[in-house]
Amino acid sequence: MGSARRAAGAGRRQRRPGGTGEVTSRLRLRWVAVGVVAVLVALVAGLAFGPVSLSPVDVVTDLVHHLTGGAVPTGLSARDDAILTQLRLPRVVLGLLVGALLALSGGCYQGVFRNPLADPYLLGVAAGAGLGATAVIVLRPGSTVTAPLLIPLAAFVGALAAVAGTYLLGAAGARFRSTVTLILAGVAIAAFCTAIQTYLLQAHSDTIQEVYSWLLGQLTVSGWHEVLMLLPYAVVTSVVVLSQRRALDVLSVGDEEAASLGLHPQRVRLLLVLAATLGTAAAVAVSGLIGFVGIIVPHAVRLVAGSSYRIILPLSLLFGAAFLALADLLARTVQAPAEIPIGVVTAFFGAPFFVVVLRTTRRVAP
Repeated sequence: MGSARRAAGAGRRQRRPGGTGEVTSRLRLRWVAVGVVAVLVALVAGLAFGPVSLSPVDVVTDLVHHLTGGAVPTGLSARDDAILTQLRLPRVVLGLLVGALLALSGGCYQGVFRNPLADPYLLGVAAGAGLGATAVIVLRPGSTVTAPLLIPLAAFVGALAAVAGTYLLGAAGARFRSTVTLILAGVAIAAFCTAIQTYLLQAHSDTIQEVYSWLLGQLTVSGWHEVLMLLPYAVVTSVVVLSQRRALDVLSVGDEEAASLGLHPQRVRLLLVLAATLGTAAAVAVSGLIGFVGIIVPHAVRLVAGSSYRIILPLSLLFGAAFLALADLLARTVQAPAEIPIGVVTAFFGAPFFVVVLRTTRRVAP
């Protein structure tokens, strides 16, 4: 009850006009504005630059031209307009959606497990989703029309099984799920999923090239079909996770105190894990395995904007979208006309970042 009184007192202080709560709200709005600007910059940059460079001003004008139904004249030729709207725009939009989902899911997992190293890649969730999607690609059940519809479902089942296995294995024989045990459990689950993938690929060698190009992460074959397929999952995941961002702050004080404040900890955790896993599975299904987004972005947000999940989760969504869109821009321009798998680009930035985060959490007891 003492915690409830402290929380109520903190709420009254935050509502006081001109108090720290009002200042904090202004800072949050400023960071959200920065995040929106980052998304817009990534969008324009992704559309303007590539093997065929376009003027950013002409790109913006052409987008306004299409949004207004031709009321504003465009400065692009028919060829450049086709490159912009049919090739680059769906790819950039898909990159924004995938980055937003992976970063938001990473921040959500960190809050649910109260573990700074939890993310869809390190917990084995992405590997489980990859195994499910790989099984559909390799076995190709049904026709080529129904197979794309089965990929998100299979990825979701694999991801859910992986996160459940990681959680149970990390808790086996220990009262607390520490950073080390969770990471080791995630590595074990990911290795198990990889072993099954290897077996499937050896048994169906004709699909190796297709599966491996998918596993390395790619947006090269992106079109509006993939965007429309991912959009419902992105909406559901974002609505559920963002609606529970205050509950994650309450969970951080412990289950007993959270329950005393009227929260049902296990129910909230289950809801959040299902939502984050759904988003991860859908993102993996359309883009392959793209690691480290879920650990880089939430930690960067935590360092600059504070530790409250009320701000971490919305900013992770925005900056995650911008980060992956810019990473995809690097992937397709560094060695143009050839492309680097986007998973390689995120790993290039993510591996050193992970080492830094691991060093900062080295005092956590195993």
